[in-house]
Amino acid sequence: MSGTENKTATALLVAAALFMEILDATIITTALPIMAQDFNVPAAHLSVGVSAYLVAVTIFIPISGWAADRFGARRIFSLAIILFVSASVLCGLSTSLQEFTAARILQGVGGAMMVPVGRLVVLRHLPKDKIVKAMAILTWPALGAPLIGPVLGGWIAQTWHWSWIFFINIPLGAVALVFTYLLLDNEKGEHQRFDLKGFVLSGAGFGTLMAGLELLSSHPGEPLWPVILITAGALVIGLNIRHMLRADQPLFSLNAIRYRTFRATIFGGSVIRIALSSAPFLIPLMLQLGMGYSPIQAGTVLLWLFAGNLAIKPATTWIMNRFGFKQVLTYNTILIAAGFIALAFCTLQTPGWLLGLILFTSGMTRSMHLTVLNTLGFADIPQHKIRDANTLSAVIMQMTRGLGITIGALALTLATLLLAGSAEQPELIDFQLTMGMMAIIALLSIVDSLRLPAHAGSSILKKY
Repeated sequence: MSGTENKTATALLVAAALFMEILDATIITTALPIMAQDFNVPAAHLSVGVSAYLVAVTIFIPISGWAADRFGARRIFSLAIILFVSASVLCGLSTSLQEFTAARILQGVGGAMMVPVGRLVVLRHLPKDKIVKAMAILTWPALGAPLIGPVLGGWIAQTWHWSWIFFINIPLGAVALVFTYLLLDNEKGEHQRFDLKGFVLSGAGFGTLMAGLELLSSHPGEPLWPVILITAGALVIGLNIRHMLRADQPLFSLNAIRYRTFRATIFGGSVIRIALSSAPFLIPLMLQLGMGYSPIQAGTVLLWLFAGNLAIKPATTWIMNRFGFKQVLTYNTILIAAGFIALAFCTLQTPGWLLGLILFTSGMTRSMHLTVLNTLGFADIPQHKIRDANTLSAVIMQMTRGLGITIGALALTLATLLLAGSAEQPELIDFQLTMGMMAIIALLSIVDSLRLPAHAGSSILKKY
């Protein structure tokens, strides 16, 4: 197998691992009522299983780059897969909420180590002219898994048993392990002392912040404890940033932010990722609570968003090469906002084909934007700084996933308050106003896009 073929195969392997990790973050959401019956607890209490997983992933991502350099990428990637699959089995065998939560935390640790290390393997030593293709492959799981997960989870729970949501990871993990040993070298990076203080601060800060965000999204009417956790998490993150800027060998460096292209994907990119991440949460609620769709009907309609994601994928590389990163980010931001506006104008009389077309088009713009952001972020990063940039990027992306749901839930609550409605029973008009708010949030990201130079990231593009 040639070097190029090996890199492509490795990117596909990492994409599969990423798909498995993101899928498990969302797949249980529609199965929670059935699981709650088996655990003999209220369904609302099962949300801790979602939160525990996301918090664990966020806490342990920062250690992934150091571990790969210290013990070898293949060894850590393999260990992460084994841990993830073993925890999945424990999830499926759980008989109580306590057992399930503990297993989900363990699963989150495996997921935190698996994805960033895999992406590091792909990016390390990758020629700049191959980044566009590699990142196009690595983006599709983040697009498809959040949309497929709830539909697949509900179907498995109703057709078989909820435990099979986790048992399906056994064959997937086994195949991934085989290809890991066939494709990956156990390459180690430059050895450095473990930054214990940085790990404690980053884990406490990111974990507390994510816990607050998750609590706020699930209990928007009880803001006291969520606000306390979010504030405390932000303060600890501030202390960690101060430590990283002063430490000789921090757990991961913030130097990548000095590069304008990377900075744009972190700041403006995070803003639009929040808007995009709100869609898989808000749209099913709008269809069910606002338009009277059944859960299965809502899940089926949402697949049009996924279809749009896939339809544009073969053309994303050509579009980036043809028009450049700045133009694509600028005009695509406007199209994303227009998609939210189109949803805001949907009514009970909107025909199904038109709703499907809106979602399909929104899926195309969603896919295009995330692919551009993931690619542009590494365009100007030198090879010796890839590890730190990859770790920082992974942490930010994980947090924006949670922020998307939280901001979406808060926007819906605000809409009901402004329209004197009920937060417990939102109506279609509440969702319409919420979609308008998400359009505004998406448009805010255009500021960073407009500030990019016309030739931003051109070193990795082909000329047409």
